[in-house]
Amino acid sequence: MKKNILKVVVGLTLMTSLTACGDKFLETDYYKGIDTETALTNVNNISTALNGTYYSLFYYAFAGNYAISIGDIPTDISYWNGKTGHFDAIYTFTVIDTDTYLKNIWEYGYKVIDGSSRIIKAGEALTETVSEEENAELNRCIAEAYALRGYAQLMLTNIFCHQVKVNGTDYSSNPGIVVVTEPIEALAKVSRSTVGESYNAILSDLNNANKYFDAAGGDRGSILYFNKAAVYGLLARTNLYLENWDEAKANAQKALDEKGISTLTYTSDAYKALFIGNESNTESLLSLAITQTDNWSANSSGTLWSTYNYSPSPKLLSLYGEKDCRQSIIAWDESSSETVPVFKGGKYGQHATGNSAYATNYLVNAPEMFLIIAEANVKSTNADLNAAKDALLVVARRNSDFSSTSNLPNNANDLLTFIKNERARELFQEGFRLYDLRRWDETASVYANAAPNISFTYNNYKISDFVFPIPSSEINAGFGVEQNDWAGTLPK
Repeated sequence: MKKNILKVVVGLTLMTSLTACGDKFLETDYYKGIDTETALTNVNNISTALNGTYYSLFYYAFAGNYAISIGDIPTDISYWNGKTGHFDAIYTFTVIDTDTYLKNIWEYGYKVIDGSSRIIKAGEALTETVSEEENAELNRCIAEAYALRGYAQLMLTNIFCHQVKVNGTDYSSNPGIVVVTEPIEALAKVSRSTVGESYNAILSDLNNANKYFDAAGGDRGSILYFNKAAVYGLLARTNLYLENWDEAKANAQKALDEKGISTLTYTSDAYKALFIGNESNTESLLSLAITQTDNWSANSSGTLWSTYNYSPSPKLLSLYGEKDCRQSIIAWDESSSETVPVFKGGKYGQHATGNSAYATNYLVNAPEMFLIIAEANVKSTNADLNAAKDALLVVARRNSDFSSTSNLPNNANDLLTFIKNERARELFQEGFRLYDLRRWDETASVYANAAPNISFTYNNYKISDFVFPIPSSEINAGFGVEQNDWAGTLPK
């Protein structure tokens, strides 16, 4: 059934969630079909609905692939060898408003938002009526729902809106997403909030998530579910984009402290072991529940970075030093050549089985937190370059040539350049590069070509202005969502 997320009777979205999965995230058999008019009246049904909302988050159209991949594909650190036609319009900047990837991201982002909103509303109405033993579970469900909604709204804001801050310039008055704080009723007129209002909603959701985790007495203690460390990590990321430097580094440190992480892995074997699969990544705060038996097969991120012919760009490869342990996962297929590279998946290489389709996505990770602390200490009003270097070294030591802070740059500009390159090296395949280039106001080079040479179709591109189009199906539905002025922001 064809439907637009802000157009249809949104109760159907919840019904899809309730019947789409069961006791594990990626189970797609019918499970506990419940009438949506009376569904969320007890803790058990709320827990079921939460599980269905996780399914929408983990689906390949959202965090299971598309919404993550789109942050790296159209940037200077990715390379497409042209052999298959996946994400090619996005990579080549020939994207249009009927793009299927964008439509899926928008739809499933709002499935997460709608399902979460219904859980929050119903759950908060139940808090005074449930038994004491049910109250902890209910509060934890509400906490995870707030985190799910905050994450989804942050992703949609980044993808479909102008960056909120661009090297000190404020764009918070630009059009944002349709912020949802209450479930949207069928056929209701809606409108886009501003980017600033969208970010306020994100911060509110994430702060509420941790409030309810505290009320619940803690989280589930698993990286397969939203937890306090991951929420602090998302607060750090959100404040980084807002250029709230002090809040960014404080929340990043809270994320690390909550997880008990003060160092990383520095040998090739230990680094490669992070990506064996599922919960193998001891540096991750939040992982998707994708496994050898429950995965997206041809629609997986791992397939995109192998069979579907995306790989690290020659520029990115040039940034790694010879002694960098991250090179342990940069491997090439037997069919690969210098001019037509075929990657074996990288972080999605599924090093336990060799099948990249079985690999999971790690959404919030400790290295990002150290890099946020480093950047915030360089950029804050009370800059502390020594603190920046201390945090940066934790990640930079992946290359054994950087054994102490004395190996790092001493002035702010050079140190910031190093941090930017380190984010490229460390966060490749995690979906941050587009937003980094935009917020730094880089004159970017995009659409890499002519491997193994470092060559791009477009250079000196003002990528900070670039926005993706809202899907035309949403605009044409006539329920109030206005289109971005996107065509004029494409490179020429």
